[in-house]
Amino acid sequence: MIIDCHGHYTTAPGELQKFRDAQIAGLTDPAQTPSPASLKISDDQIRDSLEKAQLKLQRERGTDLTIFSPRASAMAHHIGNETTSLQWTRVCNDLIKRVCGLYPQNFVGVCQLPQSPGVPPLNSAAELERCVRELGFIGCNLNPDPSGGHWTAPPLTDRHWYPLYEKMVELDVPAMVHVSSSCNSNFHATGAHYLNADTTAFMQFLTADLFKDFPALRFIIPHGGGAVPFHWGRYRGLAQDLKRPLLEDLIRNNVFFDTCVYHQPGIDLLLKVVPLDNVLFGSEMVGAVRGIDPRSGHYYDDTKRYIESSSLSAADKKKIFEGNARRVFPRLAS
Repeated sequence: MIIDCHGHYTTAPGELQKFRDAQIAGLTDPAQTPSPASLKISDDQIRDSLEKAQLKLQRERGTDLTIFSPRASAMAHHIGNETTSLQWTRVCNDLIKRVCGLYPQNFVGVCQLPQSPGVPPLNSAAELERCVRELGFIGCNLNPDPSGGHWTAPPLTDRHWYPLYEKMVELDVPAMVHVSSSCNSNFHATGAHYLNADTTAFMQFLTADLFKDFPALRFIIPHGGGAVPFHWGRYRGLAQDLKRPLLEDLIRNNVFFDTCVYHQPGIDLLLKVVPLDNVLFGSEMVGAVRGIDPRSGHYYDDTKRYIESSSLSAADKKKIFEGNARRVFPRLAS
C-alpha cells in the first residue's frame, strides 16, 4: 500500500472561497457575515472536484491513500479574530470529513486548528478532540506562525504550546508543522515562507528538550525539511557545539520528514542523510508546484517516481511508502 502523508483540498468547490470572502467582508460589515449553514456544497460537487484532480492523479500514479487536510495556504490564521478562525476551521474540517465519507478508501482526514495570533494553543484542543473522536481524523496541521509571516508566537519548544501537546499525546496523534499564507511581502508563501518555517521548526527542536517532556510527541516537517537535509552537516555541527544529542538520536521517535521534494537529486540527498525510519512518502498534490518538468516529462510533484528511481532496497521503499506512516499515524489502523 502507498500512503501519501501530505495532501490538501486545494480543489475544493468555489462555494467554499465565496463563504470565506463573505466572512472576511463581515469583519468590517457584520451584515455580510455568513452562517455556516449558508454554505451549500453538494456531494456531486465534491466528487467533481476530486475526480478530475486528486483521484485522477492517485489512479495515474499508483498511490492508494492520501492523508488529507484543508488547504494550508487558506488557513490564514492572521485574518480576523479567534471567532473568525474557529468558524472557518470547523467549516473546512467538516468538508474534509465529507470527502473522507465519500471516498473512505482514498482519503483519511487531518484537521486544521482554529489558531489565532495571541490566543493560547489550548483553545485549539477542543476542535482537535472533535475531529479525532467524532470525525475520525488521525492528526492535525500545526501552524508555528499564526501571525502570517511576522513570527510573533513563541518557539514550538516553549511551554506556551504544552497544553496542546498534552492533548495530542492523549489522543495519540501527530502534527504536521505547516504554516499558512504569508502577509509579509518579504516571504513568498510556498517558495519561502513554507521552507523557512520547516527549517526554523527543526532548529527549535534541536536546541531544546521538548521530547524529554513529551517522549511520545510526533511531528512531521513537510517539504523535505526545508533546508535541513542540504545543511545536515551544519546541524550536526551545531548540535555538537551546543552539546546536544546526535541528530539521529534527537529525531528518532519524534521528528519526521516527508518527500515533497520535486527533483531526483533532492530526494536522493534526503534519503542519504536523513535516517530512513524518519522519512514518510508525501507528494502535496495538487499543491505548490503543478506543472510538468521539461527535463523529465513528468509532473514535478509525482514524487513516487523519485522514490522508485532511488537506489533504496525494496524493503526500504516499503518502509517509506507505508510502514513509517503507520508508525507515525497509529490511528490509521482503525
